[in-house]
Amino acid sequence: MDESSIAWVEGALVTIDQRALPRELRELRITTVDDLIDAIKSLAIRGAPAIGVSGAFGVVLAALAATTDGVVNAAQVESESARVANARPTAVNLAWGVKRALAQLPGGVQAVLDEALEMLAEDGRVNLAAATHAADLVQHLCEDRPLRILTHCNTGRLATTTVGTAIGALRVLHERGLLAEVIVDETRPLLQGARLTAWEMAEAGIPHRLTIDSAAAWAMATEGVDAVLVGADRITADGSVANKIGTYMLAIAAKQHGIPFIVVAPESTRDVATARGSDIVVEQRAASEVTGFGGVTTAPEGTLTFNPAFDVTPPELVTAVVTENGVLGSASDDGDSGRSLTDRLDAQWVADYEPNDDPIAFGAAADDFRATFAKPVADEQHKGEEAIATIARGLYANGWMPGTAGNISVRRADAAVITASGLSKGELTADDMVTVAVADSQPSVAGARKPSAETTIHTAVYRTTAAVAVVHVHPPHATALSIGAGAATVQPVRFSGYELIKGLGGTRPDRIDIPVFPNHADVPQIGADIEKYLTEHPDAPPVLFITGHGITAWGASLAQARDRAECLEAMSELITLTGHREIPVGEN
Repeated sequence: MDESSIAWVEGALVTIDQRALPRELRELRITTVDDLIDAIKSLAIRGAPAIGVSGAFGVVLAALAATTDGVVNAAQVESESARVANARPTAVNLAWGVKRALAQLPGGVQAVLDEALEMLAEDGRVNLAAATHAADLVQHLCEDRPLRILTHCNTGRLATTTVGTAIGALRVLHERGLLAEVIVDETRPLLQGARLTAWEMAEAGIPHRLTIDSAAAWAMATEGVDAVLVGADRITADGSVANKIGTYMLAIAAKQHGIPFIVVAPESTRDVATARGSDIVVEQRAASEVTGFGGVTTAPEGTLTFNPAFDVTPPELVTAVVTENGVLGSASDDGDSGRSLTDRLDAQWVADYEPNDDPIAFGAAADDFRATFAKPVADEQHKGEEAIATIARGLYANGWMPGTAGNISVRRADAAVITASGLSKGELTADDMVTVAVADSQPSVAGARKPSAETTIHTAVYRTTAAVAVVHVHPPHATALSIGAGAATVQPVRFSGYELIKGLGGTRPDRIDIPVFPNHADVPQIGADIEKYLTEHPDAPPVLFITGHGITAWGASLAQARDRAECLEAMSELITLTGHREIPVGEN
């Protein structure tokens, strides 16, 4: 879930060429502004968040090309950046990404690159938060059973940088065991659903069926669709949603069938400077995309076409927009919208909700909706803290969190809830938690309790991965093993031949390289080492050793993080029992 589709490698933007999927997983290496513009226009890179981040790296490429003897030609960079921003007109994220990176140009090329890299890391955090909020909302709106969700176009890690928006929510629901099936629209004219979303569903192990776009309404009528989840390329001030062509008709069909229609997108997709959906410039694409496919012409020669890349869904058809900041209410609830928020949410949630003509979360309606949503969210958060306490008590009973040692955390948007310092984990309750910010290496704190110094280990993981939960424990075999493998610098060690390797989320089932970090007396330095290593090794497994100081594991859920810690301890115990040692990387 945390594999990135975009990276900056040795002066080049490296990404997946989406034109080649699903036949070939091909790397695309971009070193010039012209190459980037071509990639965006040809949809080798597509998806609002992905082209926003790529646009920022376009400014980096422009700045590098405009630098002579250390001096940057600012006018040239601005001109080239404008070309990038205009490569596709409908998605607001592209111009947003260019503008944000260009603002750092006075600080030099490195400042622009640092901003682009921060946007790359930020995108994963933002989309995971939005996906989690959306999954929570789907659970509240739908019946308590495995769900069938319909989605359109592609909104996964290919359209973002990692995790995804609407598909990210599907992944979260799948991790929770709440997803029976996804119905995937093929998405004309370029079949992003058939080529890309179906590929991502298979990659994630999510059950799915592919359908033609014109069958979606019938699927809602006959196949038990519980909700429709889509992304967005632009959301205007009136709450209108521009998205891949075909979205509008899905919203109409969802209203007819009383099905929630939920839009999942980052805040950067909201365009409050554009007042109405009718003000959006909708991109018209080539006739050849309609008159044929894959180089084969299917329509009579000379046939005229209507080929808009996007359509605009009016706010009254949108149940809710979900961003990293939470759930934003619908623009209208006139009692005629089928199973709307008011119909489907608990009456206690909506008693004070008074929708008006000022839509979604740009005015009073947002405050009203958040007020009514606050209690159930608070209840869910309390359940999450109880889950942390329950797992901590279980690990204490196993001897993995002796005394006050060890800590567990769960991410919530830009913060994390973590077990407090100085408390026995065997007696921990839901009230013994601290909320910390994850953005800084020295996290700010909210709550009466004191966080452990090891909090910096957790926040380092959150800043560099898409982790939802982190577990730091002191199991005996893994801790002992770390002492023997430890060194003065970070030393990856290789494990091979164990079936348990598959449970650690590595890229190969037969072997895994797990880093061992020095145990500094200054614990924040351990966090700094971890952050540096994970930034430089994005494919590192979601587990690590700290010499003599236990292990840290993380995952897309608290249960997954705990399970990975258990796998590493079990493998360490096997090594203790059999004498089959790990192999330092680089040895034969």
